[in-house]
Amino acid sequence: MQHLTEHILAHAERLSEGTPLAAKSLLHLGSRAGVDQALSRLAERGQLIRAGRGVYLRPVTSRFGTRAPSVEQAVEALAAQRGEVIVSNGAAAANALGLTTQVPVRSVYLTSGRSRTMTLGRQSVELRHAPRWQLALADRPAGQAVRALAWLGPEKAEAALQALKRKLPPTAFGELVAAAPQFPTWLARSVSKAAHG
Repeated sequence: MQHLTEHILAHAERLSEGTPLAAKSLLHLGSRAGVDQALSRLAERGQLIRAGRGVYLRPVTSRFGTRAPSVEQAVEALAAQRGEVIVSNGAAAANALGLTTQVPVRSVYLTSGRSRTMTLGRQSVELRHAPRWQLALADRPAGQAVRALAWLGPEKAEAALQALKRKLPPTAFGELVAAAPQFPTWLARSVSKAAHG
């Protein structure tokens, strides 16, 4: 068992800091039960950070000691590893685009995968399954606009779209208009009005 733990640690140390490590990607080193036990042992020692069921992260080491990777780093790495689309939620997108001054207190991301919670050190990150249209255009400015509009809802969408038409580069606004057919009717109607009004 000690041998397996050392192999996993050596493998983890070859990865860049913050890279997720899944038990399933280590099955060439040992049985699933053995790999799970070794990962758990490494997390107890602080050599890996458990981010969720079967997902561990290599901690970031600096002259001040070790810490969990940033939420953005962990979420990006998890998205790449799992093949999911994971993006900031509507409230964060609306804030980033200047459509609201509300600053989200909790870390919530939308995902094409299942809803779950990921723990990074003392911070909890909520991953919420979202409909495909909210994940359209992923991390591009037009995608942020889609999520912000979804969060603002039908009542505020038209005013927000007028602001977005002024703020977004014409290419990004064009991407938003081009994606309108996949949106719910209320949003597609609002986007169409903003584009042609």
